[in-house]
Amino acid sequence: MIILQIKAMCYQSHCPEPSESGVPSGGSSSHPDTSPQQFQPALTGQKILVVDDDVPLSKFLSRELQRRNFVVDIRHDGESARDGIRETIYNLVVLDLNLPKMDGMAVLKQARQSHPRLPILVLTARNHTQDLVSALEHGADDCLIKPFSFLELLARIRGLLRRNVALPVSASKVGNLTMNREEHWVLRGERRIDLTAREFALLEYLINNAGKAVSRATIMQDVWNTPFDSSTNIVDVYMKYLRDKIDIEGESKLIRTVRGVGYVLSNE
Repeated sequence: MIILQIKAMCYQSHCPEPSESGVPSGGSSSHPDTSPQQFQPALTGQKILVVDDDVPLSKFLSRELQRRNFVVDIRHDGESARDGIRETIYNLVVLDLNLPKMDGMAVLKQARQSHPRLPILVLTARNHTQDLVSALEHGADDCLIKPFSFLELLARIRGLLRRNVALPVSASKVGNLTMNREEHWVLRGERRIDLTAREFALLEYLINNAGKAVSRATIMQDVWNTPFDSSTNIVDVYMKYLRDKIDIEGESKLIRTVRGVGYVLSNE
């Protein structure tokens, strides 16, 4: 992970339109592989979320990435970014730290907890070393200080995506709890946990919603495919089964009750 500051060839909202090479008109570049036609086939169609409250910058990044055959979504505040990451499968997130409604660092922490493999590239105008170190320590895969070169950003994005291609997609992790959906096993640290099919489905649901409180009614609907019936306590019974197997004595509690709401799986 490298902290990179680019002072030349920066994006600004009043910069000229980029040429086919991706460099603002009148500029030049020695970088190879910069034209939209020279995209890398293995990365074609990868879905990227761009999160920045600077609307012109977001539109610029979206347009240039789409010209290079990426699929791009844009969010302009932290809350919508958090919800987007929960609801949509992205291959990479470009995340600004200075966001309205919810700070980018909070979005980063939650995204990393629920999506441990998701590549996250942080954009920030904060150029203090401690801010950058904090972003990296909380899960950012790379940091780029504004103003920056689009070609450098593109190279960073491609590098993170290539690094992520070979990783297995079937494993999820929250804290030291790891689930492998394909091979159907669960570990808490080095301890293997044997689960029934229903317990496994319930834990998978909690992992998919890690950090988010989910109601009994929602769990009943999504895990049991049955409308919630207040006369039954089956959700609570199965939650106890999971807790007895996952949160044993001497280990931190991952499954917690949220009073008046339901349950949450969290490492915080």
